[in-house]
Amino acid sequence: MSDPLSNINTQSDSSSYAHPADSMQEQQGKTATNTNEAMLPAEPDIDALLDIADEVAITWVREQSQLDEVIDALETCGRVALDTEFIKRDTYYPRLALVQLNIGDHIYLLDAPQLRLEELWQALTEVDIAIWHACGEDLGIFYLLSGCPPLTNIFDTQIALSYLTGQLQMGYQQALDEQLDMHIDKEHSLSDWLQRPLTDEQEQYAIDDVRYLPALYLSIEYALKSQGLYDHVWEDCQLYAHELYQSQHVADDAIYLTMADYRYTSQQMAVLKSVATWREELARATNQPRTFVIKKQAVREIITEQPTSMRGLAHKTTMHRSMLRLYGEELLKVIKDAKALAPVEYPEPPLPPYRSKNKVLSKAVQEAIDEQAEKLGVPANVLMRKKWLGQLYEVIAFDKDLADMPQGLQGWRYEWVTQTLIPVIEVHKTELQQGMGIRS
Repeated sequence: MSDPLSNINTQSDSSSYAHPADSMQEQQGKTATNTNEAMLPAEPDIDALLDIADEVAITWVREQSQLDEVIDALETCGRVALDTEFIKRDTYYPRLALVQLNIGDHIYLLDAPQLRLEELWQALTEVDIAIWHACGEDLGIFYLLSGCPPLTNIFDTQIALSYLTGQLQMGYQQALDEQLDMHIDKEHSLSDWLQRPLTDEQEQYAIDDVRYLPALYLSIEYALKSQGLYDHVWEDCQLYAHELYQSQHVADDAIYLTMADYRYTSQQMAVLKSVATWREELARATNQPRTFVIKKQAVREIITEQPTSMRGLAHKTTMHRSMLRLYGEELLKVIKDAKALAPVEYPEPPLPPYRSKNKVLSKAVQEAIDEQAEKLGVPANVLMRKKWLGQLYEVIAFDKDLADMPQGLQGWRYEWVTQTLIPVIEVHKTELQQGMGIRS
């Protein structure tokens, strides 16, 4: 099936939709100083792209037999723009209500509760480029329902726009406004997507979520390739897809690490691990959100107060009274058993973050980041995330292997990190260790 978007540009260039695995030599040829016009994608004609988007065919897929057409289209389209609508306000497992696919000349609305989607999930793993905007929750559902390994074909326009704007979490509505001068309504995002039939407004909302996504991609692709940044964005998108996969496959007894605090004692860590594991198992067994069982604030109160009675749970924590009545005694036993563990069984608290009133290290590091960001033409907050820097500090302060660096620093950033940034940090290593409480 042909893609009408492939012919919409202002100059004839067959490389307009080259796969992201362009050679490094080609990408280097796209730099501002040595630009080879033949290597750049053709600049897209936004008005023409929007005209096509407005006229694209819309098909509801409600019968299993109709899914064959969708699978066939995915096998030949090269690129697909996707979104999902789901409800997870009161359940542990999200309930998928709708899958929207735009293959360029056709939008399919898949009535998910009526369909078996195993073949769809597999087909989506095989397209060249799967375009999403802010794909975090969507990919979480994909991994949960599909059983597929981490996707390696993701292009998240939100991640891409961070390279161009420095805004890490630009919404879809703002992205269309600023990139395409196109306004869409987003007021139905929290409506009941499981109701049938959908209202006209819901259906229009669902269509618009993917109608203009291919045009947005092409606009961004041109900007990124013109600046030699497309490969960097592609790598970060695949990293994000892998991280989302890992977050969906965390063992119950490791969930506590997301709430761990370096200020907790080893015994408090033991209580946290037990309570967090219990909460996860109960939430899954009863199919309700973790926060319906115990909110994070109440978990923190349990860790610090360690109540030993129902009265203590009621007066020293903000645990919901209905959950207290149902599970209070069970929770008290969880706390008691955790405290009774031998100290050798206590989990270690996380390492302390770097904190210091002496700004010499922070200033030197920020200067190195800013210098590289300016050199590459990317925002400093995209070049180096705060979380990555904290993890890098741990590697240097505790003399860990460079393989322990976060994955985000082991790709295209690796050479700069190892040859420039780490030497800057090493100069101030004593201050770093003091700021992390390693040296007095």
